[in-house]
Amino acid sequence: MYQILVIDDDPAVLILLKRMLVRQGYEVIAASNGAEGIAIANANRPALIICDWMMPGLSGIDVCQHIKGSTALSTTFFILLTSLDSVADRVKGLDAGADDYLSKPIEQNELQARVRAGLRLHQLSRDLREQKQKLENELTEAAEYVCSLLPPPMLEPLDISYRFIPSRQLGGDCFDYYWLDPDYLALYLLDAAGHGLKATLPSISVLNLLRSRALQNLNYYQPSEVLKALNETFQMNYQNDKYFTIWYGVYNRKRRQLIYSSAGHPPGVLISGNNRSCEVQLLRTSGMPVGMFPDAKYIDGFCSIAESSKLYLFSDGAYEITKTDGKLWGLDAFIKMLGDLHHPIDTRLDEIIIHLKTLNAKDAFDDDLSILQVRFD
Repeated sequence: MYQILVIDDDPAVLILLKRMLVRQGYEVIAASNGAEGIAIANANRPALIICDWMMPGLSGIDVCQHIKGSTALSTTFFILLTSLDSVADRVKGLDAGADDYLSKPIEQNELQARVRAGLRLHQLSRDLREQKQKLENELTEAAEYVCSLLPPPMLEPLDISYRFIPSRQLGGDCFDYYWLDPDYLALYLLDAAGHGLKATLPSISVLNLLRSRALQNLNYYQPSEVLKALNETFQMNYQNDKYFTIWYGVYNRKRRQLIYSSAGHPPGVLISGNNRSCEVQLLRTSGMPVGMFPDAKYIDGFCSIAESSKLYLFSDGAYEITKTDGKLWGLDAFIKMLGDLHHPIDTRLDEIIIHLKTLNAKDAFDDDLSILQVRFD
């Protein structure tokens, strides 16, 4: 049974409304002023409120603003009871959050119709909120599942750590690193286009495919060949129009050499030297995102790794940040920050994340934020 709260300083109106509504089968509670009505609403969370506009103390507008500002009462349907009939008055009530009006003197058939309509909208709002909460729970579970697939931090013979902060919508970031043999380490970071599970599922598919080395007759030591095989496997025409960017590299720890290839992804950033004089190298090659064109070409890049070097792999969520002044940060500013914060020993990912959170104008990042740090000594 739906519960209805009636708020009016006129005892006769309270009695009349209560009789009408009880006769229609509703549970009715009453308050004689705005403050009492708010207290009862907070305690009982009624499905619908009928509130007089003109009352001493808190007016119906004041009560309405409080009710609509409460998360717990967000689905409560609010009807203003008024003898005011000017357009300006009605606009004022709507701006305050009122859902409907009921004019004095009260006509029973109109009361019944407006209450029925209000309760239908209340139930619809509740259903939508429950569905939204269910979806948010599922996305949280999906984010937890993605996190469970990511590799554990590595301490030796290389020091590899990362931070993964899923957005509220969950995106397509994914990364991995593993030894192809005792001397060769494969590492990559990819970002599928879009948000939600449609972006997450292709990323997980790629992770499982590469981790299990399920692509037959593929040289996993040759990054360009890996990207070519992925492009043939994940053509967007067959993957719900989803494509992804990726940076893939293989490190030979004995020769201290890195071979890499990228497909539309932000460059790997290799920083060497000390904090006073550091060298920043951008590691990227030409290549379209995986899945866009079946005949896309990929090439390899090579570099030697100096002592005390650090390699950063990241998604665009690390630098496509809207700052508090409304301007968009960017890749160049992010790379400069990595150089400014560089220390051959003590550069910490948490320090970088704190800096990014300080820049961000919102409580959460708009996109998944992934950043991976490899310390070669």
